[in-house]
Amino acid sequence: MEIIWNELTGGLTVSGDAVRVVFRLFASLILGAVVGLQREWSGKPAGLRTHILVSMGTTLVVVACLSIDVGNDGISRVIQGIVTGIGFIGAGAILKQSQKMEVHGLTTAAGVWLTAAAGIAIGLGRTGIAFIGIAAGIAVLSLLGRFEVRMGWADPPNEEKHPSAGT
Repeated sequence: MEIIWNELTGGLTVSGDAVRVVFRLFASLILGAVVGLQREWSGKPAGLRTHILVSMGTTLVVVACLSIDVGNDGISRVIQGIVTGIGFIGAGAILKQSQKMEVHGLTTAAGVWLTAAAGIAIGLGRTGIAFIGIAAGIAVLSLLGRFEVRMGWADPPNEEKHPSAGT
């Protein structure tokens, strides 16, 4: 029974560690959901679940590495690996339509990357920085998206899938 308890509490040795981890994962869930909801409402392919999982996954990796005291060099390598991996996810979201010579999905890929960055910041205990970054990202996605549509630089959101997307 002691082995099971040690496995369940590994990395939670100091009083308050469990609360800290739960807070960081919950904050990560919230920020991922904010970006994911904006993408859902805009009718984009990577939505709520994707952004939540990316944010929480990056937070979890960083928190787990910090719990084993990998040091600054180690955490730097972990973050480099996360950013590289997220690049592969983003590449999967980017599609080139050869007949039209158009590229689609760059903003979706950038949103996933932003969500991962917020997850990393939260994992490092920089939740306020993550909130500011996500707020700025939502402003870019929402406000500049509407501006691009008005200027004719972008197509309107897919209103058939999400009728509230244009409001």
